[in-house]
Parts: sequence; structure tokens; C-alpha cells
Amino acid sequence: MSYVGPDFEPPQPRRSPLRRPLTVAVAAVVVGSVAGWGVWQAVGDPGGGDDGSNRAAARNQPRTAPPASPTPSTEPTASEDGEDKDGKDGRKGDDGKKASPTASSGAAADGPLKGKVVVIDPGHNSGNFRHTAEINRKVNIGTGMKECDTTGTSTNGGYTEAEFTLDVSRRVRALLEQQGATVKFTQDGNREWGPCIDERARIGNAAEADAVVSIHADGSAAGNRGFHVILPGAVHEGAADTRPIVGPSRDLGERIAGKFVRETGSAPSNYVGGGTGLVTRQDLGGLNLSTVPKVFIECGNMRDSKDAALLTTGTWRQKAAQGISEGIVSFLRG
Repeated sequence: MSYVGPDFEPPQPRRSPLRRPLTVAVAAVVVGSVAGWGVWQAVGDPGGGDDGSNRAAARNQPRTAPPASPTPSTEPTASEDGEDKDGKDGRKGDDGKKASPTASSGAAADGPLKGKVVVIDPGHNSGNFRHTAEINRKVNIGTGMKECDTTGTSTNGGYTEAEFTLDVSRRVRALLEQQGATVKFTQDGNREWGPCIDERARIGNAAEADAVVSIHADGSAAGNRGFHVILPGAVHEGAADTRPIVGPSRDLGERIAGKFVRETGSAPSNYVGGGTGLVTRQDLGGLNLSTVPKVFIECGNMRDSKDAALLTTGTWRQKAAQGISEGIVSFLRG
């Protein structure tokens, strides 16, 4: 049965003690709604899933250029989550330059994930719109040819998917490194465009990653809300052979979906996945060409005003990162 979540609104600052009863009541509604959705209730190990017949809604056509002055909220402040005021963590390599996207961001701390390698793939690139010839070049994804990359989507207010994905990815990295994992990026805002979808897959493969997560936000029609996790379908064609990773990728995706719902309070997509929050696809090069467990997550719909109000808020992006990282931790620890 399709689950339609409550009308979650962006977090608002507490104004007075008189608002506390209302806050408690709203929290009770959210907890009750999530508890009623039994498939995700069990610590990110839900049963069931999409049978592969659903397909994600088509994205908007690539933008020619992003608006000049997007103004998303950058809450929480640096004192709250350690990020710079511009929403970027500003990590640099030993030479003072931005760290290589295929290298670890730094020495992993001791922790339960010591020795584990995670590759995070921030979807798209803010410079893609200036390199249309390069990103429109076709690459082989096993089942056929597809564009190297796209520009991604944006909110109506001009906050781009590329900005969103890089911000959430950096937050996920910080959380995973605290657990001792070695975290590598496919790009860290240090490339003029790309990488292409086939190269993104190769980066995860070359790292022999224990898990790869590609972070996105959707560009569907207004009124379409919620998140969904995209799983690789069984593909054995050309350079693609996902058969060994279908099972572990589903496990990874189910755990991320369960933790994401718990941390963000967001409902699964109401337009794909039949209310499960899971969609299986065979047309994504980043999944088809992967030889290690990998999933995509569409954190919400940027073209819906209510979802966009969440996606543009730093407080919510931190919750999203928490949900994604907890799902990865759960998968890696078994």
C-alpha cells in the first residue's frame, strides 16, 4: 500500500515556551506515522521492495546556466556542524589544494569502520552547464549509449542539485570518518565539469569500495514529493555485469532508506516505487558499470516547493547526511 507521509515543514526556531505543547504534538504525529509504516521501522532492514517495473520520472531538460544568486539557508552555523559559512567544508590536501576526488580526504580515525572504504559520488557538477559539448558526449553503459552527464536540476529559487549534492556528501564524509572509514569522492568541487558516469563507476571499482552511494535530488513535477533509493537491476550486457552486486546493493539501499526515514521524517516517494522508497533501474551507467555494491539516493524533489523548503535548509541536510551515513554504517557492520 502506498504510504503518504505527513506534511512536513522546514524546522522553525522556537519562539516561546508556549510553543512546546504544539511541538510535542507534531513530534507524536511524525513518530506515529513512521511507526505505521512497518516496512522501514526495523532499523533499516525492511523487507520487500520494488519489482523493477517502476522507473523514476524523467528529469527536467538540462539547464543552460544556473541562476546567478541562489539563496538557500545555510543553517546550521559553523559552530553547529563545523562547516564554513558558505556551506563548504573547505578540505584541502597536503599541498594546500583541494583534495583529489579519488583520494581519501584524510587519515581515517580509529573506529568500528577502520579499514572500510566508502566512495561518495556527489551527483553532477556546477560547471557542467559551461561544458555542454563534453557532458553531451555519449558513453557506453553496457545496455547502450548515454550522455556523459547532465547539469542536474534546481529549485525554483535557483539552488542547484550540484550544490546540494556536494554539501550533503561532505556532511556524510565527516560522519563516516568519525566512524573510522576511509572516504573517497568522485569529485569534490575541484573539476571544471564531470566526471562522466562511466568514470564515476570506475572510481568506485578502482577503490575496491565496500560501498558506493551516489547522492542526488530529483527534478519531477510539483506535487511529487519524498525520497527514493535507486537499486541496480540485473544487467549482463557489454561491459556491464551487475549480477554479483544486485543482492548486496539491495541490502545497502534498504538500510539507507530505513535510516533516512528515521532521521529526516521524510516519506518515501509518492510518485515512484509504490510507496516503498525503492526503485530498480537498468538504465543508469553509474550502476550498470559498478562492480561493487552501489545505490543512488534521490533525497527529495527540488521542483516541489515543500520538498525544496527542506532541501535548501542546512538543518535538514544534516539530518539527510545522518540518515545516509547511518545506513552505510549499518550495511558495513552487517
